[in-house]
Amino acid sequence: MSDRFTQLPRRRPFPRPDLWTLGAVLIASVVLAPILSIAWIALNPTENIWPHLMATVLPRYLGTTLMLMAGVAALSAAMGTGAAWLISQYRFPGRDWLAQALLFPMAIPAYVGAYALVDVLDYAGPVQTGLRSAFGWTSARDYWFPETRSLPMAILVLSFALYPYVFLLARSAYREQSGRAYEVARALGCGPWGLFLRIGWPLARPAIAVGVALALMETVADYGTVLHFGVQTLTTGVFSTWLNGGNAGGAAQISGVILVLILALVGLERAGRGGARFHRLGRNAQPVEPQPIEGKARWGATVLCLIPFAGGFLLPVGVMLIHAAVAPEGWLAPGLFDALVNTVVVAGLAALVTVAAAVFLVYALRIKGSRAAQVLLPLTLIGYAAPGAVLALGLLLPLAALDHWLADGVLALTGWDPGLMITGTAFALGLAYLVRFFGIAQGAVDAAFGRVSPSLSMAARSLGRSASGTLASVYLPLMRGSVLTALLVVFVDCVKELPATLLLRPFNYNTLSTRVFELSSLERLSEAAPAALLVMVVGLVAVVIVARSQPD
Repeated sequence: MSDRFTQLPRRRPFPRPDLWTLGAVLIASVVLAPILSIAWIALNPTENIWPHLMATVLPRYLGTTLMLMAGVAALSAAMGTGAAWLISQYRFPGRDWLAQALLFPMAIPAYVGAYALVDVLDYAGPVQTGLRSAFGWTSARDYWFPETRSLPMAILVLSFALYPYVFLLARSAYREQSGRAYEVARALGCGPWGLFLRIGWPLARPAIAVGVALALMETVADYGTVLHFGVQTLTTGVFSTWLNGGNAGGAAQISGVILVLILALVGLERAGRGGARFHRLGRNAQPVEPQPIEGKARWGATVLCLIPFAGGFLLPVGVMLIHAAVAPEGWLAPGLFDALVNTVVVAGLAALVTVAAAVFLVYALRIKGSRAAQVLLPLTLIGYAAPGAVLALGLLLPLAALDHWLADGVLALTGWDPGLMITGTAFALGLAYLVRFFGIAQGAVDAAFGRVSPSLSMAARSLGRSASGTLASVYLPLMRGSVLTALLVVFVDCVKELPATLLLRPFNYNTLSTRVFELSSLERLSEAAPAALLVMVVGLVAVVIVARSQPD
């Protein structure tokens, strides 16, 4: 009888999503939408030209891209790892200022370095002109000179621009190693090469692999450099197929190949580490003590560190300064001020929104403590791995469809045709910046949250603070430095971004990067120099801040 009145267990109600969860899902959806759009367009093209691509241009695009990646990987790894080893292990003339100066090429867009190198080495440049004058040669038939616009030159320029990724991570890895291991190895008779091959290289290999992977992602994403050198890569294939051929489906299919290549690169980087983990023994572990180099060899170390700095920073800055000095009226040229304002406004707003969205997403997933954090956080990093041209294609077509739908709705309701309200403005450009650089902001913000003790937020909540109040009163004040650094780095990357800006900017709308690209493509380098210098100054401010934050 009592069984009749036994209460059945009440079914737990389905949890209602709150504002934090909905916001986190919305942000993640916006970041992932272009990638999903590319996949959809590639699998459902209006005109399937995949067989034609496979039979004609795709093997050439892929082969050239792989050769470019192999060359950049080898050269940037050699320069970055070698310079980091010398700086961290030895004392020689100029070591202290070179430790910071070797990061300066990060401020220089690779395409600016390409314009500078061609200007110096081309037939009409000072190098060949000087050779003809010195030896009495009258034409190019009288002597041999390396082809300036070629794949090897593109590899050289990209390596000079991207080796700082390897240098920064390798130097941090060397600095965190135990000095006692090196002392023991020296006592056992290991020389400089033995120390590097048996201790330095194996322990720093995971960091070096990450640095090379970052450099290769930027290599695949590059457009301005390879175009200037006449090198046909997958990224130039996206532009050619979409803009010249008018086939968005074919461009999406090439973009799919790029994404597969990026994912394979990330997988190879993780496999290369082999699951290895290296930890310091404690706070009191003896750091590596740099050893002095005696004799003439110390100047050899200085020269070896000067080579990447000169090629990645001094050459492009020097060429642009000379051109700006020769034609100072370029600073007052029409369009420069407008390009500067456009750059600051769009890049500044995009950086603010990107960092704010990263703070919201990371905090929302942390306070929920669900599996969503393990799934969404890694996925939102894919935008940084995707080249700007790929993201532009993934954004433009869906936004254009949304634009037409909104315009048709307004026309049906009011009888007024508003035209393009999204793709006709800088909104699409700012959205591309958000997706492209969200991974940078997210990584910096996530690391900053991890450095705040959980007990502080627990104490705030126990005292009646809401989730938003805890974020405003506890986390943000403690994370202010990291958030500002992330804001600055995202702003600089937005300023330098070229492929997405070229594809998504409104008509007759220039930024500093597109102005440099357009004028340099027309061989008007003197007019492009002021805009290039402004881009480099903005980047240099961020790099100096990062360099000063690195311990000696």
